[in-house]
Amino acid sequence: MKTPLLRPSLKALALALGLVGAIAPLPTATAQSAAKGAAPQVKISDGVIKIGLLHDMNSLYADVAGPGSVEAVKMAVEEFGGKVHGMPIEILVADHQNKADLAAAKAREWFDSQKLDILGDVGASATALAASEVGRQRHKLVLLSGPGASRITNEACNAVTIHYAWDTYALAQVVGRGVVKNGGDTWFFLTADYAFGHALEKDTGEVVKSEGGKILGNVRHPLNTNDFSSFMLQAQSSKAKIIGLANAGGDTINAIKAANEFGLTKNQKLAGLLMFDNDIHSLGLQVTQGMLMASAFYWDMNDETRKWSRRFFERMKKMPNMLQAGVYSSTMHYLNAVKATGTDDTDTVNKWMRANPINDMFVKNGRIREDGRMMREMYLFEVKAPSESKYPWDYFKLRATLPADKSFRPVSESVCPLLKK
Repeated sequence: MKTPLLRPSLKALALALGLVGAIAPLPTATAQSAAKGAAPQVKISDGVIKIGLLHDMNSLYADVAGPGSVEAVKMAVEEFGGKVHGMPIEILVADHQNKADLAAAKAREWFDSQKLDILGDVGASATALAASEVGRQRHKLVLLSGPGASRITNEACNAVTIHYAWDTYALAQVVGRGVVKNGGDTWFFLTADYAFGHALEKDTGEVVKSEGGKILGNVRHPLNTNDFSSFMLQAQSSKAKIIGLANAGGDTINAIKAANEFGLTKNQKLAGLLMFDNDIHSLGLQVTQGMLMASAFYWDMNDETRKWSRRFFERMKKMPNMLQAGVYSSTMHYLNAVKATGTDDTDTVNKWMRANPINDMFVKNGRIREDGRMMREMYLFEVKAPSESKYPWDYFKLRATLPADKSFRPVSESVCPLLKK
């Protein structure tokens, strides 16, 4: 009978070689899993993730944001199964009625009484600026896809506000430069008399002048105006080649209707500085054909945008615009941050969101700059003629793509102190 070979243990071998303590225990399966990146320790305050949305739900911005933006956030939440790390996600919605004081009061109430984790969007610029300031005071994240005032990440910047989809500076760069280069070198502005309109007129005017164009005048109209007759007479008398519409939503639609009724478009051209798919759909291609407009998103760009947009259409019976696509993307980025970090702590989530690129149907290789500006490329579209449209919502043809560094305000021009560190 053969004597079996004795196999010395690792410890015995170590003792023999004088290497006691040099050999560590073999890693367990648990340890190996941790080394590869185990699930984070979950620390969700109050056991629930609360996202608040402040929008115009019934007035002039309801069609371009409002219920559609709320539905886009619901789509993002549903993709997470309504939970992150087993913790439920709740959505709070309120109509700010386009009143800055009401938006600030509701944001304050939600943060203080409802223990809101994040404002997921605030439609319109004046209301967004007011709510963003409350977020800064409460040190809570504010994500903005609806408003456009470029001051949000310039003189009014703060460390917890992220401006996600677009801004007036980008619109000015895309539309203003494109129109002047095509001969539209004299401008008259028809401007909505509040923060967004002022910012859009200012930013576009600077681009027009930098390209060698001239500003012949402007007129400002109240928010939610129905009668544009007196404003159109002033625009006509200016003899400007281009009438820049520094407004949005129902105001833009009413202004375009009035321009056609007054025959202004026979001798002058309209530049819709902020127009949406919804506006073209409401007015029709016969009225809007040939207009140039800027956007961060078009539903019919590629297979990925079409797939998501058709899901949105099933719910809303209309195609999404850049505001609605943007709020979906920003919500997904936030929820991915909570999932990755295991917490809804403002600093931790904010850090993750700024450190990680964004790649989805809305943006490729998007990144959040130190001032909160989400950097992405922008597009210049021309509205198709009726004969060019082949199917419902087939409204645009792409004319130019501007990279992020050409679309948004460069660091060298910013007064945001977060960029001066």
